[in-house]
Amino acid sequence: MPDPPSPKDAAEAALLDECWDAVLSYAGLCTAGSAAAGDLAAEGYALGLREVRAAEAGASRGRPTSRLPRIPLMLGAVRATAASWEAEGSGHRLDPDLRLWLGSPQAARRTGPPRHRPLALRGLRDLREADAALLWLAEVEALPLAVMARRLALDPATLTEELQRVRARFRDRCHRNHLDTPLDAECRSYARLLDAVTRTTPVAEAPEDLSRHLATCARCAEAAGCLRLHGGTLPAALAGGVIGWGGLAYLERRRRAAEARLDARRTTAAADERAPQERGTIRARAVRGGLLAAAVALSALALAVSLMPFGGSADDGARGGADGRPVADPGALPPSALRSASPGPGPGRSSASASEPPPASASAPPARATATGAGPQRPDPEPQGSSSPTSDVAAPDPSATGPGTGNGNGTETCRVRYEVLDQWAGGFRAGVTVTTVRPLDGWQVAWTFRDGQHVDQMWDATVAQRGARVTAGAAAYDRSVPAGGTLSFGFVATWHGRNSAPTGFTLDGHGCTPAQGETAGG
Repeated sequence: MPDPPSPKDAAEAALLDECWDAVLSYAGLCTAGSAAAGDLAAEGYALGLREVRAAEAGASRGRPTSRLPRIPLMLGAVRATAASWEAEGSGHRLDPDLRLWLGSPQAARRTGPPRHRPLALRGLRDLREADAALLWLAEVEALPLAVMARRLALDPATLTEELQRVRARFRDRCHRNHLDTPLDAECRSYARLLDAVTRTTPVAEAPEDLSRHLATCARCAEAAGCLRLHGGTLPAALAGGVIGWGGLAYLERRRRAAEARLDARRTTAAADERAPQERGTIRARAVRGGLLAAAVALSALALAVSLMPFGGSADDGARGGADGRPVADPGALPPSALRSASPGPGPGRSSASASEPPPASASAPPARATATGAGPQRPDPEPQGSSSPTSDVAAPDPSATGPGTGNGNGTETCRVRYEVLDQWAGGFRAGVTVTTVRPLDGWQVAWTFRDGQHVDQMWDATVAQRGARVTAGAAAYDRSVPAGGTLSFGFVATWHGRNSAPTGFTLDGHGCTPAQGETAGG
């Protein structure tokens, strides 16, 4: 489980909440395995945290410095840590393409003279930090306006207009920096034409000679991506220019994460809208079901009353006359008439069968008729139904049971370990590790919080929460888990009052057993 530095206060907890998912996502692109991704993310985050602290300390002493927003700063720290791994002999843990890139001129541009650095990197640094953060969150992280407004303490009503102004400022900074870049004569001759073409809304079609030049000049094509605000190239220009290697892949990952969060919110909202209608439907069905059940019960009672024997011997009830018609029910006669009408002992009848039958119990069912005496006996009536007892208790649903229930047949399918790694006033960081008995290609781990906790950020998995129930889904890079292997992820969440361990851990709907000594899901 990746273990970033423990937050010491609320400010560091907010930084962890904001940046850790992005750091781990980029570290997964840079490495050749999940273990290496966790190590690179932890080391890169620690380096970025030191840079943030140093910048804040300088600002408090009246020496503000130009720096990137927190997320791109942290991503740059991950890239710098990867370069350190390569230099120190740990490059085998990195992606092979990244190792080649680290030795290329493109990597050197990010640490070389400022005027030779990527245009997007320079333009973002030239903005006020709040403006740069807004631009990055909107274009690269693809966060909804409401989330950006809450993070940056801005007015949601004016955020769209403010974002347009920030884009215009970024474009102006990039145009000025492009003119300040050492350019050859041909590039400089196209610089002002490029500015004029990309400034129009919608973007005008580039002249043929400018198009040919952009196809062969990487620097001018890079500038075109930063200057063209309405052609959809700005997110790629920012990610590629600021991050460098893997920028476009990181951008795609963040887009997918944003879409997953949006789908989860839409599903929750749709469920909330359907809830009143569903409750009304359930109530109507309950009323109809109650009426139907009452009608069935009355019918059954009437049938039972019509078939119920009233006294007499069961043998008499089972025996008919010579013509096949049933004999009269002796229970309908008074005792005196019954005694006078009863024949004495004779062939085929014993004195016991001729005596007055004992009164039948109202609660006990009639006994099966048996023949006594020396006369010929008739076989018992055919028994109705099965003679073996049956149970109407339904088998437990494995998906609704808690840990230790396995797959419903007593076989353990998974084992879970839940750990609170850090905790502070109102928040905590936790890790979940699940060992699976069967191989997985995609997975979902779910649990139920007991004290109203709410997950704000998750890494190594996607997250959806509805009420107390949380579902963590496989990320794109950790879908496959072999039999006997483990999957792990972590999250930052809020708590109030108590922070008890969650219950009801399941893997793909099957209950998980807590690891030895753990109370997770207990």
